[in-house]
Amino acid sequence: MGLASALSTALTGITAAETQIDVIGNNLANSQTVGFKESRVVYSTQFLQTMSLGAAPSGDNGGTNPRQVGLGVQIAEISGNFGQGTIEISSNPSDLAIQGDGFFMVEGSSGEQLYSRNGIFKLNADAELVNSTGQRLLGFGVDELFRVQQSEVVPLTVPLGSKTIAKATEFVTLEGSLTPQGELSDTSGVIESQILGDANVPSPTAAGVRMMTAPVATSSNVSLTTNGNGSLAAGTYQYRFALVDGAGNESMLSNPLSTTVGPGNRVELSSLPVDPDGRDYPQVNIYRTDADGNQAYFLGTAAAGGSFTDDGTIGINLDRPANRTNLTGNYSYMITYHRDGEAESRPSEIIGPRNVVDGRLMLDGFPVPPTPSEIDGFPEYDSIRIYRNLAGDQNNFFLVDTVRPGETFTDSRTDAEISDLTLPGNQVLNRNGPPINSSTLLTNVLRRDGATYDNLFREGTLTYQGRKGGRALGRKSLEITETTTVQHLIDFMSAASGIQTTQVDSQNPIPSSQNLMTGESGTLLPGGSINDGALRFVSNTGELNSLEVDLTAFRLRDRQGNISVPNLAFGTIQEARGQSAATDFIVYDTLGVPINVRVTATLERRNDEETVYRWYADSPGNESQEGQGIAVGTGLVSFDGNGNFVAATNNRVNINRVGVPSVSPLQFDLDFSAVSGLATRDASLAATRQDGSAPGVLNSFVVGEDGGIRGVFSNGITQDLGQVLLARFANPAGLEGRGTNLYAQGINTGLPVMGRPGENGLGAVIGGALEQSNTDIGRDLVNLVLASTQYRGNSRVITTTQQLLGELLNMRR
Repeated sequence: MGLASALSTALTGITAAETQIDVIGNNLANSQTVGFKESRVVYSTQFLQTMSLGAAPSGDNGGTNPRQVGLGVQIAEISGNFGQGTIEISSNPSDLAIQGDGFFMVEGSSGEQLYSRNGIFKLNADAELVNSTGQRLLGFGVDELFRVQQSEVVPLTVPLGSKTIAKATEFVTLEGSLTPQGELSDTSGVIESQILGDANVPSPTAAGVRMMTAPVATSSNVSLTTNGNGSLAAGTYQYRFALVDGAGNESMLSNPLSTTVGPGNRVELSSLPVDPDGRDYPQVNIYRTDADGNQAYFLGTAAAGGSFTDDGTIGINLDRPANRTNLTGNYSYMITYHRDGEAESRPSEIIGPRNVVDGRLMLDGFPVPPTPSEIDGFPEYDSIRIYRNLAGDQNNFFLVDTVRPGETFTDSRTDAEISDLTLPGNQVLNRNGPPINSSTLLTNVLRRDGATYDNLFREGTLTYQGRKGGRALGRKSLEITETTTVQHLIDFMSAASGIQTTQVDSQNPIPSSQNLMTGESGTLLPGGSINDGALRFVSNTGELNSLEVDLTAFRLRDRQGNISVPNLAFGTIQEARGQSAATDFIVYDTLGVPINVRVTATLERRNDEETVYRWYADSPGNESQEGQGIAVGTGLVSFDGNGNFVAATNNRVNINRVGVPSVSPLQFDLDFSAVSGLATRDASLAATRQDGSAPGVLNSFVVGEDGGIRGVFSNGITQDLGQVLLARFANPAGLEGRGTNLYAQGINTGLPVMGRPGENGLGAVIGGALEQSNTDIGRDLVNLVLASTQYRGNSRVITTTQQLLGELLNMRR
């Protein structure tokens, strides 16, 4: 019995040594395995053979101890050592290490949650973080707004290169110096267009009007006889003749025709002059001198070609001498339709020119004014007004006379006579015609360029880009239809120029401007209007708010695709005045669309206690239902006596995004707290920071100690991509190994405690690092020697026992 038990006891020792060698071999084999946790073998004695239980002390005996013989060793436990391994830095941001207690959670093939300390993770084809054997790393995911969703544990994804985001601007920081020095911004810039006409107003055609040199009355054919049946005084008389047109205007005088009569005689004149060309000169005016005189005066009127008797009973009119003045120069005419008490029509095209030397000009073939049915909304014209330029002024036309349609007109009025505007009835032709008004159709707006009249607008798309304070504004568009009026254009230009008129703050209304223009008085309100047929725009106060509209500010594409550049010939009629500063910057909406914004600050007031600037914000990206307005905010900024920022009113900017699928309106605050109110020579303003960004692609990511996965996008934005979760167990040694560095929950582990790294006793996660194996190679090599010694020792026991059994068997012989 004794030797047999020795064999089995030695065998248990050999078996235990083998197990320990296996465990040590596994530890050494995994000394370079990331996250590996070494194991150790725990021995316990096996059964005992009790030979005596011993005896308690008695009066005559001190007692004996039990006598027991051990029957070998057994493996009580192979326990894992979950102590911390060495942390080493890795170049891969997806490599993770746990500093402290806890396990990564991964998803097994059947959805089972498994646990590991191996932090080698990589991205698969679906951008999921997986370990070397394909198990997905678990944690909290994020929604479309990158908010961590803590309701469900899901595989974590890092969509490098495929995820694009943008961030809407919420704050813009401004810096600079808004000095109290300089002129107050109390004067606006004012611009005005050329006077514009209405093409719908009738205009006479000059196509049938003839312009000729007026005829000279010829006296050579006049028959002159005398007889004694009169009362003329004796002496020599001179007669002169002038043809008279239907309007009562004379042609040039004839040469004098002389005769000598005795006392009591009379003179018979026959075959009076006629126009040799048969033009409309139905009468002849007859002039005569006194006896032996040399100045002819009006005597009377007779029919052309007829006769006249001068018997002395009708004296000459000394208040009406013969008009011997003629014209010399190069002349042109323009005509209008007219009716007393009503506005004239637009002028005709120029008639002429014609050069005349010491003569007179005749016009006939005047057009008949249109009927009321043809000119609905305009006067029933009944006459023609005739205007003529001056020999020394080819651009201005002065009123000469008014005639009836169909009449012939002979011009004998001198330049001096018609150009003296102090004389009643004299006036200069308004070559633009009746001016536009707010209801004039835009397609009827005319601009005069010298002698030609151009329709500036046609149906189509009109784009406009002015300048404010020398800086270009954004381009805006207006659709011109058959119902678009001048008022629509004024409203469009005011809005597209960012002229602020709305009283957003009743306590601090938009300021008006001084009126420094000659002949005007009162204050000027910002905005657009019509002034005597010209478009006028009053800017907001301050030099950098002054509006400019240059020759190429407008571009029109009509329905046929033809492009033209309407020129309204805007010019500055009042210069802006006042200290101001401006800055341009870009903000972003929720889609990452860049939007230009300009903030202008103007010195509104100052006193013993504070300096106050008004800020105006413009943005061409403002798209609203109301129109094309670019004004997106205004308010006040105040500074105290030390130049420190005190407060800003209405510092929020609202940019409408109607028609764009981003969140509307885009709202952001202007931060003026870094702006100084100290005295500098010039005011300055600059936007130094804004927190929005354009669309960016996910380029990289990092994992923080809290386990948060944060993506870094190409636009500089960092967003949460997920949250790594850890799990710990009350008894991690009770985990069931599944191979490939994976563990499953065991019967004796307790329930997993899950949470963020650093919470609930969980360790921290180190990104870009790995936890190495915690195998102690030196100790394991010593234990390996001890285990091999144990193995050899037990082998010796078996050899000795075998020898003893052999001796026992040899006793038979």
